[in-house]
Amino acid sequence: MRAFTILVSTVLILSGCQHTLDRAHDALEADRAIVSGYGEIRTYRDARLDEVPHNARDWAPVSSSGKLDFLMISGGGAGGAFSVGILSAWSAMKTRPRFDVVSGVSTGALIAPYVFLGPAYDDALVQLYTSGIAKDLVVTKGPIGLFGSSLLRSEPLRSLVERAITPEVLLRIAAEHRKGRRLFVLTTNLDTQRGVVWNMGAIAASGRPDARKLFIDIVVASASIPGVYPAVVIKAEAEGRQFEELHSDGGSSSQILMPPQAFLGSARPPAGRNRQKVSFYVIVNNALMPEFGVTPNKTVSAIVRAYSIYMKSQAQSELTALYNFAKRTGADFHVATIDAQVPYSMLDPFNTDYMRAVFELGSEGVASGTLWKESPVFR
Repeated sequence: MRAFTILVSTVLILSGCQHTLDRAHDALEADRAIVSGYGEIRTYRDARLDEVPHNARDWAPVSSSGKLDFLMISGGGAGGAFSVGILSAWSAMKTRPRFDVVSGVSTGALIAPYVFLGPAYDDALVQLYTSGIAKDLVVTKGPIGLFGSSLLRSEPLRSLVERAITPEVLLRIAAEHRKGRRLFVLTTNLDTQRGVVWNMGAIAASGRPDARKLFIDIVVASASIPGVYPAVVIKAEAEGRQFEELHSDGGSSSQILMPPQAFLGSARPPAGRNRQKVSFYVIVNNALMPEFGVTPNKTVSAIVRAYSIYMKSQAQSELTALYNFAKRTGADFHVATIDAQVPYSMLDPFNTDYMRAVFELGSEGVASGTLWKESPVFR
């Protein structure tokens, strides 16, 4: 017993000696926070015009072709295979644009860096979303997960992202950023309840030794569903005081990373010169039409069903806002969604049969020419 007491005392003493960073004291300090050494690498999805980064050169896309093509890839977990099917078929037809801006949320954040770099990375995405290896992401913590930070372990997800975002990939993203192309990812700051838009190309091009780690942290955070995977700690500071932020699934803030809300409410073009033609392409890795299913009158079943309804409603509202903005500014609007009811169970979130089925829906939609819709109406 004495030995046990000494052991416990030692652990407590050592724990007390460990330095842990504080959290933001209030909303004002949190909103002023920056990631030290990087400059203006982030903004808020709900940013006011006075909160938009002053360094427009690093944020606004630059194109010499007279047009700007935006690709926005939504959240949707295993439904990300739908995006991969679209993009690989699009590449095969040799009609896929070289997008000036690529943005990703949640599963879309995993896909976006490779899409940004072009068709040469299609095979890697197809392998990830159709081979069955995604099942390795489901590693439970057992009963202890109910009382800890998450139900699943974060190591498999982080390991996957680390293998994908190699130093070479980071250098290529940096090179494309310097050419004027832009890559954005959305996370949610759990303390501030605000969606944070990260300029991933600027991070890659920063030349900082910790740039790859920050890049990986952001992608992992964006794909970490709250409660399922733990939130990711990102170090920040405000007026010289350092503290920690907790970032999680970007889908909690928005299913689609679009231009900031301050722009959507105006007639101002999203970027570039007024004479440039703008085209918005949105891939929604989910079905937005009603999907009938008899819901058991049980706690978990009801919560899961309600969350599914919420995600549909959120995406529909966001698409409507983007559609109206496109009409006001003369931009083209194209949206693709999963338009068939494919069996899916939350108990098997990365089911290979489901992922292959929605992959084929995306691929077939491109081949048949029926994929893209020009209005956000889903029935």
